[in-house]
Amino acid sequence: MGTDRVLMIGPDRSVHGGISGVVNNYYEAGLDRRIDLCYIGTMVEGSGVRKLLQAVKAYFSFLGKLPHYRIVHVNMASDTSFYRKSVFILTAKLFRKKLVIHQHGGNFPVFYEKESGPAGRKYVKRVLSMGDAFLVLGTAWKDFFGEIIGREGITVLPDAVQLPALYPKQYGVHKLLFLGRLCREKGIGELLSAMPGLQRQFPDVMLYLGGIWEDAELKKQALSMKSCVTDLGWVSGSEKQKILRECDILVMPSYFEGQSVSILEAMANACGIVASDTGGIPDMIVDGQTGLLVPPKDAKALEEKLLALLADADLCRRLGENAREKAAAEYSMEQNIERLLAVYEAISG
Repeated sequence: MGTDRVLMIGPDRSVHGGISGVVNNYYEAGLDRRIDLCYIGTMVEGSGVRKLLQAVKAYFSFLGKLPHYRIVHVNMASDTSFYRKSVFILTAKLFRKKLVIHQHGGNFPVFYEKESGPAGRKYVKRVLSMGDAFLVLGTAWKDFFGEIIGREGITVLPDAVQLPALYPKQYGVHKLLFLGRLCREKGIGELLSAMPGLQRQFPDVMLYLGGIWEDAELKKQALSMKSCVTDLGWVSGSEKQKILRECDILVMPSYFEGQSVSILEAMANACGIVASDTGGIPDMIVDGQTGLLVPPKDAKALEEKLLALLADADLCRRLGENAREKAAAEYSMEQNIERLLAVYEAISG
């Protein structure tokens, strides 16, 4: 039972979300062919009862498999995800397993500093300190979690993507794309409020929204703007790749973000990118080089940066091609898997 046997937990692979996307990317890239990988989904979408049943079922499955695996890899976020995963972490340590804690939560600072009292923060610190390896998505997260558990055991492991083959991308088509949860925290309100101003200067502009709606009021607003907004629903696989090819600009105006797989996918497809200056995003988007950064919750700045790309196809191309080069150099799935395997090897030894 060495480094080649890993029991990994996280949200079910069917869930529409960032962590599930990361795990599915691991499988598509063949991580399960490199090691004996068993994945247990601890959360599904649906009612509270359905989620509770899944958590209980996952825990008993975890107990049954735990003796056969040396390393436990826990993918977690904040809030309910943290408390649910803490039970698995405590159990893994009870069984003296090597433990990798992989933190994806963009909202963790709010959860830790504002929503948790002194006892809660003490529990968070205790649980997070149990990892033999602690993985974060960017340098800002190493700084943040370093204040809680110390920097020594923290490794920056950004998310990664499979790079599509190069293709002749069209710029100046004025097609904006958003991929992700369709909610206020993703900046959808600011994005919709920017569209009339964009449309006045560029009547052909179209915003494509790919995701699951979590806010009825915003959905109603978007559906009333059919002249410049198209609701795609959830897109994945070849359908997602097709829309990434067709759109020349990706916009990600999140209030907070661990890291954004959607931005990585857009970089891999040489899109011009406008994104919030928050969380792990500045590691990917160097302002003026691989995209344009805006302050979160600033609709005026968002509109100005989008106008800059809509007005200048050459700028959009330059930023997009630089982003593609950065994705290939720093965020390829092959590199990511080798670094993850090195983490497993280090804690196992």
